Amino acid sequence: MYPKPGRQGKIRPPRRGLNGGDESFESTWGTISSAIRQIHTKNASDLSYEALYRHTYRVILKKKGEQLYQSVLQFEKDWLCNEVKTKAAQLVSSSLVADLQAGSANTTANERRVGGEKFLKGIREEWQDYQLCMSMLTDVLMYMKERVYCADHRQPSIYTTSLMLFRDNILRSPPNPNHSDLTVQDLLNRIILDQIQMERNGDVIDKHLIKSCVYMLESLYETMKEDLNQRLYVTAFEQHFLDASRDFYRTEGDTLLRESDAGAYCRHTSRRLREEVDRCRSTLSETTKSKIERVVEEELIENKIHDLIESESGVKFMVDNERIEELGLIYDLNARVDPKKAELVRAIQNRVVEMGNEINQATTSAASAPPQPAENGEDGEKGKKAVADKAVNQQTVAAIKWVEAVLALKDKFDLIWKRAFDSDQAMQTALTRSFTEFINSSAFPRSSEYISLFIDENMKKGIKGKTESEVDVVLEKAITLLRYIADKDLFERYYKKHLCKRLLMAKSLSNDVEQQMISRMKIELGNNFTSKLEAMFKDMTISEELTSGFKVYVANLGDPDPRRIELTVNVLTSMTWPLESMGSGSNEDLDGKRTKCIFPPAIDRIKKSFELFYGEKHSGRQLSWLANMGSADIRATFPKVPTKEGVKERKHELNVSTYAMVILLLFNDLAEDEGLTFEEIQAKTNIPSHDLIRNLQSLAVAPKTRILIKTPMSKDVKPSDQFLFNPGFVGKFHKLKVGVVTAGNKVEGDKERKETEKKNNDSRGFCIEAAIVRIMKQRKELTHQNLVAETLSILANQFKPDVNMIKKRIESLIEREYLERIEDASPPAYRYLA
Repeated sequence: MYPKPGRQGKIRPPRRGLNGGDESFESTWGTISSAIRQIHTKNASDLSYEALYRHTYRVILKKKGEQLYQSVLQFEKDWLCNEVKTKAAQLVSSSLVADLQAGSANTTANERRVGGEKFLKGIREEWQDYQLCMSMLTDVLMYMKERVYCADHRQPSIYTTSLMLFRDNILRSPPNPNHSDLTVQDLLNRIILDQIQMERNGDVIDKHLIKSCVYMLESLYETMKEDLNQRLYVTAFEQHFLDASRDFYRTEGDTLLRESDAGAYCRHTSRRLREEVDRCRSTLSETTKSKIERVVEEELIENKIHDLIESESGVKFMVDNERIEELGLIYDLNARVDPKKAELVRAIQNRVVEMGNEINQATTSAASAPPQPAENGEDGEKGKKAVADKAVNQQTVAAIKWVEAVLALKDKFDLIWKRAFDSDQAMQTALTRSFTEFINSSAFPRSSEYISLFIDENMKKGIKGKTESEVDVVLEKAITLLRYIADKDLFERYYKKHLCKRLLMAKSLSNDVEQQMISRMKIELGNNFTSKLEAMFKDMTISEELTSGFKVYVANLGDPDPRRIELTVNVLTSMTWPLESMGSGSNEDLDGKRTKCIFPPAIDRIKKSFELFYGEKHSGRQLSWLANMGSADIRATFPKVPTKEGVKERKHELNVSTYAMVILLLFNDLAEDEGLTFEEIQAKTNIPSHDLIRNLQSLAVAPKTRILIKTPMSKDVKPSDQFLFNPGFVGKFHKLKVGVVTAGNKVEGDKERKETEKKNNDSRGFCIEAAIVRIMKQRKELTHQNLVAETLSILANQFKPDVNMIKKRIESLIEREYLERIEDASPPAYRYLA
């Protein structure tokens, strides 16, 4: 009968006056002990639990509860030692012990598995039988449990104490005298561990059987307190399991490193981790999961990760062969044992730098390799010039290829970062640091120039035919490379130079794209970086307005000359444009003296007319004409020649440089067979020698534009050479462009580069001084060390200042009385002078 819902059932004692009141304890105990034996022998079907309960009650009423408690425990101890232990001994054979002690040397895995399972089943059955008997006995002694030892005497229950007896008399005792050095617990541990090792080696074991034995160990405690950390599973088995697993995985790790590749090692380790997690769930205890994971991580990952990464099939091989999946595995493994992934980060950084340095070295070799000999085996000045031209082109091509190779490397590692490294922030930082390192390597000082050349090439040709999104990709790649450059001031110098040529020679395909690029630079580097670039575009816009205004001005003058020359002018602010780096050296001759081109009268008149117009708008401003940067469209008429349609004159529209126009106009006043020497042309035009040579080569040597005849005919130009008008010139098209030899943007030579670096260092000096004055004006007094540190910090976004340069600039400021040394200061310090 069950109690009503909501009401707690109570155990009520039998009514007083029951028969047998004078019965002795021995007689009652005889009845109870006989019943306990029947319970143990599975012969309890005829027992009356009510009668047994009354016997227990009478004993307690007679104050014999303690005697009954001790008698029951003694009975259980005797039963365990005489009955259960005997059965346990029968489970242990000499061969079983020998096999466990000798390992797998003398028997097969199957033989050990069968023998071990027999022992485990026997122990499980004895445990489960004993546990069931104790549950039944607890029911028989229920009154004793509730009224005596739980409440009054604070003693553990018969059930709890009996399980401790099983622990001490079965598990912790030798199974038989022949094996006194082994306890049943030892055998149990060894068999379970042996079964687990078999499973690790690929055999099938009875997981449920082992789990039931684990339940037994989890049900027993070291003390009566029943603390989870005092479970026999934890104190007597778990550490043995972890130690054996550590030995197993240490050996396995060494073997795998020797015999398999890194990818297979990673896959095997991941599988082992999954297996151990599953084993804790299905065979052992969930509480062991984190501990065994840590063992596997230490032995297969933490202690092996360095050797794994550095192995022949490690990270270097994976990166080179784009083994994305395997890189992802090694990333996951490293992340398990080290949140910073230090070993993998180091390996990836090293590989990026190695591959980057290989690109640098290949580019240096390609740029410095001797060019092919001049055609037709020519030697002398002619051959040297041809070889020099090829060398320039070779270096420029190498520069573009360097940028493309670096971008390809960036794309490669971006893919690895996204797909293998899960877009990890630490890995991204490492990649950025690596690219910055090799791009700014002291052994490769050309990166700023090469990146600017790459942008220049794309602005002139690369974006042609591309969609807006494709153009965005090109711009973003350029900005990405720009982020890596340490000396951004040097990049700015080159970019201004290349932009200058694109704008003045109308080489840029799209002003909108140019403006987009500058906008991106402004976001990335700030207004100071782009202010002069924006000013260059502003000058171009103002120049268009001036040209339109000049046309109106000329029209208002009412000049009746129908052949009047049309003039388009670019008025450039001298402090904004890098005019000194244009062309072959602006308007300076080989001796460094500045020269002024002598224009033909017709050109000089229109030139002076514009000066008058500009002076009316901007009084006080002085214009300097830079003929080496201009171009002209002229019409040329050649003598009549017979054609299929009769005798006809040949007319061409020629697009030439300003210098070429000046040269050609000299021949208008000469007879057909009259010519001019190089020296005569130079005397009449005052064109610098280097520019004159280049333009004469374009007009008299280039096969498709030989408007002049050179005598003697050769590719080089000498002072004694004579030039005549070519009446037999035939052009394929009505409009012809006469290009100037090597007039485009190209890699600087050593001399040009030294000059650029000198100017850049001078500019840096001013920046350093400005930063020092700004700091000292705010701080008033500062130690030398702190002043240097703050200066480095302020200028870090522009360039990496040299400490020696900072020291020199401090000395210069002291000499000019901006600063003074504080006497007897330790450490050395400075004071700002207002």
